[in-house]
Formats: sequence, structure tokens, C-alpha cells
Amino acid sequence: MNSFPISVLVTEKKIFIKMPKGEADVDFVRSLRYSRWNGESFHWEIPNYPGNLDKIKRHFGDRISELTETLQAEPPKAETFVLEKGQVLILKEKGTLKLHFLFHEELIKAVKQFPFYRWDTTQKHWTVPFSPKYEQEIRQKIADLGLELIFKEINNSSPKVRPKLNTQAFTQTCPPEYTQKLQELRYSPQTLKTYSALFTEFINFFPDRKVDELNEKDIMDFSTHLVVTRKVSSSYQNQAINAIKFYYEKVKGGPKKFYPIDRPQREKILPEVCSEEEIVSILKCTTNLKHRAILTTIYSAGLRISELINLKITHIDSKRMQIRVEQSKGKKDRYTLLSSKTLKLLREYIQVYKPHYYLFEGQGSKKNHPIPYAARSIQATLKESAHKAGITKRISVHTLRHSFATHLLEHGTDLRYIQSLLGHESSKTTEVYTHVTTKGFDQIKSPLDQLDLDD
Repeated sequence: MNSFPISVLVTEKKIFIKMPKGEADVDFVRSLRYSRWNGESFHWEIPNYPGNLDKIKRHFGDRISELTETLQAEPPKAETFVLEKGQVLILKEKGTLKLHFLFHEELIKAVKQFPFYRWDTTQKHWTVPFSPKYEQEIRQKIADLGLELIFKEINNSSPKVRPKLNTQAFTQTCPPEYTQKLQELRYSPQTLKTYSALFTEFINFFPDRKVDELNEKDIMDFSTHLVVTRKVSSSYQNQAINAIKFYYEKVKGGPKKFYPIDRPQREKILPEVCSEEEIVSILKCTTNLKHRAILTTIYSAGLRISELINLKITHIDSKRMQIRVEQSKGKKDRYTLLSSKTLKLLREYIQVYKPHYYLFEGQGSKKNHPIPYAARSIQATLKESAHKAGITKRISVHTLRHSFATHLLEHGTDLRYIQSLLGHESSKTTEVYTHVTTKGFDQIKSPLDQLDLDD
């Protein structure tokens, strides 16, 4: 039997055990009902059922070097609000509007007119993506129906605390055949990196078992761990499931299989966009010629950051006034706009910086060894320029792409052309910009403006 020390922490509801690997010890812990391995903190968790602690003490004996007992504090209960008939509570939170109200047929019909509406069966409320336009329309409908509005904005400015993944404690590496299959099927370098990391996290959640021994229940347990313990986003969870499926279906050659996992819906949050005035301010505050050329090119052509850093000098077609985007998302080529103002700025930039191969090259780039510009540097540049411009909203380089599409739409460009310029496979992806634009928003009047408040 393993002679290394064991540490045990006993709380009101759970018992936590940290111990080195040992087949007999692992078999014992697994024999305890509902025991589970925490792959993030690398300890075992066992329900503090009557008799479990005594069994643990008997099994490990004097190998227990540390045994701590404490009462786990109950988490504070969330504030509850009891609605009365005729009242509507709207909570503005995380880019969404959550509507709480007792059954009202007309209001339900109105909510269902908004895109991406959703009924939360657990929390019993309706959810609509936030935009100033939607909020105004909902307020107007509530007023028209003679209902009382209670509006609360929940501040989520503080960053979400997510337990950090300790990759240094991993004992297993991603199987070489996994990465080989990704390369063989010509997956992008970013997908290769993401899938490999996710699959590595999965197999290290079960450190004492071989990957081919894992089954559907293990996949479900890992998925639950991502949500409950790791507190990851729905996008991260979906990617993890896809990375696991890739191994069993593509690497091992198994049939396509449905895993009975509650795959999360993506949050329907409308993209953040800048106004045309804010774009002007950002570009004017970007004084460095190279930095200004980068941000101008991204906005004027609606590029993703990965597309920008992979642009080659030869991709700028000044005769046709187009920019060629090669092998972008979905392994597709496309053409997008080359603004005359952008062309003038690029000519000035090329004359000064003299890039060799990529349109924008990083430090140390040489003719025989060109290095593309770093994505992180572009993000930092935009952040600094936005700060100088006095813009407080949270924006990223992708915001420039969203702004490009929204401004085209507001100037009357057909959605089909915008879809082609952005490289969207589905028109539904492009249609989201119809819900962001403020065009026609100035025609909606607040219900307060209809009231006679003069004495």
C-alpha cells in the first residue's frame, strides 16, 4: 500500500482528499458512493454521508498527515422580488433584458416579436438581447398595456472569477495521433491548438485511466465539471464536446454518435458597435502611421484580426479596388472592399516601413524570414486609442468589423452584399446587424414625451 501522506478536509457537505496515485487507494475512493475526481484542483471529492469519514480514517490510518474539519458557510440567498398582477420586472444584465411578469397574453405576444427571444423554464422569465432600441420598444409596449414597469440594472463590471486551470499538474499529454489527424484533415492552426488543449484537459480529468477506457458517463461528468466547477462559457463547453467527439469519431474511426449531454445554447447577445463618430475619434487618436494603417484597414474592409495579420502585399488589388482574403474561416477565399482613403494611407505606410511579404510585419521580420504582426499588439493599440478617445464601452478589434457591417447597412447596402463582404456562410449570421442598427430609432418617442406635465 502507498506510504505517502494524505491530507483530508472535512466540510459540512463534502470530504476532500489529496493523495498521490495508488491503485488500491483509487479503488477505495471510487467505492464510496458519488465520489468524483476534481481535475482542476487535483483532489477527490466525497459526499460527507454518515460513515464515510470513518471509512476514510480506517483505510488510510496514520498515513493521514493532515485532517481538518470545518463547517462550510451557506451561500447568501439571492434577493427575491414578489411580483403582483400588472407589474413587469426587467433586469438588464450581461447584454440581455430579463422580463419577469405574471401571465399576460398580449405581453407574451409582444416579446415573441423580438429576435432571439427565449423562455427560461428554470428561472421562469423571458430573455431578449439588449439594445437601446429593444429596451425602448419594450418600455413602450408595457406603457401601452397599462402595466407597471420596475427596471433594475445589474452591474457586472467586475470580472467573473473563474477557477484557473493548473496545466502544470497534468500527467498526460495529447495523443500524437490526435494532432496528426487534425493536420491531415487540414484544420486551421488555431483549431488544432484549441482542440488539442481541450482534449488534453479532458484526459487529465481522469489521471488514473487510459483514454480508450473512458465512456459516455465520463464525458457527461467532464461536461458537468466544466459548467459547475470551471464556470466556463457555453461556447467553451461546446468546443470541448466537439474536441472529444473528434477523437472518438475521426481519430478512432467510430460512428457519429449522439452523447446525451445538455449541450448549451449560445447566449444571444447583440454585438457591440461603435458609432461613426467614435470610429473617427479612434483613428484620429492613433498617431503612429503603422498602427493607424492597421486599424483603418480592419474597419474599412470588415476584416477579422486573423485575416489582417495574414494579409500579403500582393492581396491589395489597387486596380479593382479590392482586398483578397485567402483561406479564412471555413477555408474560404473572398474579396472585400479597398477604400480609396485606405489605399492612400497604405501607400504612405509602405513607403516608410517597406514590408517584405506580409502587409503588416512584426519586429525582426526579414526578407528571407517574414514575420506577421502580432494580434496581441493590435488589441493593445486599439485599447490605447479608444482610451485616448474617451470611449468607455468595452470594444475589441472585432468591434471594428461589427461597426463596418452596421454602418454599411445604415447607408443602405443590401444584406446579401454585406454577407459576401464579411464571408458569412449563412445569411442569418449577417441578419444580426439589422437588430443593432439605430436607423429609424429616432422616430420612436418615449411615452414620457406623450404626457402633459405642464402646470
